[in-house]
Amino acid sequence: MKKYYVGLDFGGTNLKAGLVSQETGEVIHLSLLPTASHEGPQGVMTRMATLIESSLDQVNRSDVGGIGIGVPGVIDLENGTTEFLPNLPGNWPDVPLAQNIQKSTGLPVKLLNDARAITYGEWQFGAGQGSDSMACFTIGTGIGGGLVVNNQLVLGIGGTAGELGHITVDYNGPICGCGNKGCVETLASGPAIAAMGIKAVSQGLTTSIGQLAGFDLNKITPELINRAATQGDAIALDIYRQAGFYLGIAVANVLVSVSTRKVVIAGGVAQAGNLLLDGIKKTIKERVRMMPVEQVEIVSARLGSHAGIIGAAIWASHRLG
Repeated sequence: MKKYYVGLDFGGTNLKAGLVSQETGEVIHLSLLPTASHEGPQGVMTRMATLIESSLDQVNRSDVGGIGIGVPGVIDLENGTTEFLPNLPGNWPDVPLAQNIQKSTGLPVKLLNDARAITYGEWQFGAGQGSDSMACFTIGTGIGGGLVVNNQLVLGIGGTAGELGHITVDYNGPICGCGNKGCVETLASGPAIAAMGIKAVSQGLTTSIGQLAGFDLNKITPELINRAATQGDAIALDIYRQAGFYLGIAVANVLVSVSTRKVVIAGGVAQAGNLLLDGIKKTIKERVRMMPVEQVEIVSARLGSHAGIIGAAIWASHRLG
């Protein structure tokens, strides 16, 4: 059995690679480079190979079993190609990512959607460890997700299962980047929370959000609204209550569909903790009637920014080992 696998988190802004212990999930070495997506697929893949080599230099290569890459979009799991990466220039149709990285490094490569990689990491070594079923919502610029049912990551058709951010929670809601209306991503993601804060300040409502931002609307972020809320600001608290409400509807839909024992809330916005979790718990208690909702744990993720790296590496270890 190989000791280590490399996990690579392919983000729109940064590439992060880590050497991960197959046994413990510990990230032994971490390195980072800007994605520089404007250079196109070949430029990005060259940077990936450079990052991976820096991880491989830390140990004996014969101890490394392969590479897992968490990819931000639709991929062909079997062929190792990218199909549609919506936040990257050109969208990367039919790019043989796994094949190219394997050729550069001499190691086998497996791809997984980035939110599914976070889900897998949290299930194996984080907040979902020891549970046979889990739903994960990753909340940041968008909302991603993943599902584990009966101790298996649910892949569905071509690995597209688990797009929990695109559950409809308001059928007359805002247009989503996916083309649908009223996805939970449009109402509870980081930009949605920031937009609620900007609207409150623009309307002249009584709130400390504007003051904390120096009355610069561009500086209103979920983190800043979180700070206002923890200081007792009523408007900020209501913004997180609304986001929790919409997330709660999405979680309720998942629970009545697949009845998971745990729901893990991950990503930057999840750092709000109970500000967000309380709204989710309240909503599912009010709305879920057809399964034992009192047996479901709603918890914050534990692995932080390492979750995607760990998940991609452990996924590769299970597919290649």
